[in-house]
Amino acid sequence: MLHSDCWHVLVSLTVACFAASVTSDISCYNDDGQPVDWFIIYKLPKIVSGSGLKYMYMDPSKSGWVAGKYPINDTKGAVGCTLQQLYKGAKPQSDNVAYVLYNDQSGNISSNRDGHTKGVVLLDQKQGFWLVHSTPHFPPSTDQKYRWPKSGQKNGQSFLCVTYQFSQFKDIGTQLLYNNPHVYDHSVPPPFDKDLVNLTKAATGELLETPPWRREVILTSAAGKHFTSFAKYSKFGDDLYSGWVAEFFKSDLLVETWQNAAHTLPSNCSMSYAVYNVKTITFSTDISFSDHVDHSKWCVTRPGEDVKWTCIGDINRDEAQEHRGGGTVCTDDPVVWRSFSSLVSSFQSCRCCCSEKGRT
Repeated sequence: MLHSDCWHVLVSLTVACFAASVTSDISCYNDDGQPVDWFIIYKLPKIVSGSGLKYMYMDPSKSGWVAGKYPINDTKGAVGCTLQQLYKGAKPQSDNVAYVLYNDQSGNISSNRDGHTKGVVLLDQKQGFWLVHSTPHFPPSTDQKYRWPKSGQKNGQSFLCVTYQFSQFKDIGTQLLYNNPHVYDHSVPPPFDKDLVNLTKAATGELLETPPWRREVILTSAAGKHFTSFAKYSKFGDDLYSGWVAEFFKSDLLVETWQNAAHTLPSNCSMSYAVYNVKTITFSTDISFSDHVDHSKWCVTRPGEDVKWTCIGDINRDEAQEHRGGGTVCTDDPVVWRSFSSLVSSFQSCRCCCSEKGRT
């Protein structure tokens, strides 16, 4: 039996998340049920976390990674509390709310034609959030309730949630149009559809017809923090990281994406800036794992370079995905960069021999 003090704390946290999602502005929420400007979550692989439901957490108030307070399938945790705003018992669905849920693997469907992209957009006419993640079959459609997919327990997964004011969703809608997402649930009612034309187009499966086939834009969070979003269309025809992001930041990149497919791309030193595949991720002596059990999608500019960027997205370094939409969202926050770059224990050398910058 729970001690009475512990019970009161548990009830208070549950009520805090529920009350916040019903009465407050739509926002990302932290593990305490409080609104935050942004958060990053790294769901740990089952091989190191036992249950496959533990995660590491970071938001503007943290100086680095901290352990998540709840299992990721718990609605009191940051992801669950944030997404409760979508579901029954939380903020009522009405013409005052717009949302788009997209995932190239949703339900029993795996789409190889649409973008390799996963996320959630939810907003009202004041503000909302954009959650970019890497988890297949997640989240459930809005006629269900929040749950974590059993298939999502084995591997590592990444999440970036940012709270934005309404005006930013015009650009977010355009980025999604470039991503060409597989949308499995959406509602963009009037007057949203008139103000957010490209969000409506992305939600209803409209395609880009003219170049350019890529677009980057600076998005400003509700608290004024800048994020740079990169979105490529299928006709871009190149790897997101070696074909664009590394050159944009003028820096070598260390990239962690799914490396178990048949046509994954090796590290690439043939361009002006090298892109290296991360092989081992280490949080501590007790939490270390290989890329083979990690389905997260992120990259950092290489330590020693002048720029310090971190990107979290939804597309892999894979030959087939050069011809699919997808993207990543980046921040130059030094705490985030230090937290991610410190995770890289080893990376794959290039197959060629390159003398510049000490590449091998």
